[in-house]
Amino acid sequence: MSILDEIVEHKRAEVVASKHATPRSALVARAATLAPPRDFERALAPRPGRARLIAEVKRASPSRGVLKDDLDPVALASTYARHGADAISVLTDARYFRGSLDDLAAVRAAVDVPLLRKDFVLDDYQLWEARAAGADAVLLIVAILEPSQLSELAAAAKGLGLAALVECHTAAELDVALTMGARLLGINNRNLATFETRVETTLSLLPQIPPGPLVVSESGFFTASDVRRVIDAGAHAVLVGEGLVRAPDVGAKIRELTLAGARV
Repeated sequence: MSILDEIVEHKRAEVVASKHATPRSALVARAATLAPPRDFERALAPRPGRARLIAEVKRASPSRGVLKDDLDPVALASTYARHGADAISVLTDARYFRGSLDDLAAVRAAVDVPLLRKDFVLDDYQLWEARAAGADAVLLIVAILEPSQLSELAAAAKGLGLAALVECHTAAELDVALTMGARLLGINNRNLATFETRVETTLSLLPQIPPGPLVVSESGFFTASDVRRVIDAGAHAVLVGEGLVRAPDVGAKIRELTLAGARV
């Protein structure tokens, strides 16, 4: 069993437990008290010569272990927002990434930029969880969903006012995402079966994407030159976790990764 298979198996059981602990009606009621979702897609609109940045709040991962023991989600997200991150991704998986929906809700209370719930979404119940915690967008991973499930979840997300970042890793997964009309395409440079990361994944898939969708290259970015490679090839944004979480000067790293300085 791959790491991804293990995560998905555990997530299915987790969703069942969550449904028993918190009825959908409670999530609907909570969501009704919130302001409308922010425009996640607009936040990632192309900016010539620059990269849009989704900065990630991430304590740990199965491949890298604990990134920062004393990570304060609110303090980190506030730093991201203050230094110009276009959107913020918050990991909410507890077992494998040490995140939580409480992290997402706390970050929502502290910042105004659009928020992405980063998790393994398998059920529309999780969309209500995301909305009730203040998310503006959710991640939908092609590798763990049947095409019909993907389309249904994307439609349900839209109905809640949530953007859907549809993530793929292979040409076959990209075809599925394009066929269902994804407006926000994520290309994960990390192979979710092996957790190996290669920016070349984005570079190989970009030529197959027609004009229209916004393309977010995810994972493996530590320097401006890494980012420049995918932006010059046609990506519009990057999603960065470890490279920011471990940066000694987060503000300086944001300026670097958004290509705000001299061309590299």
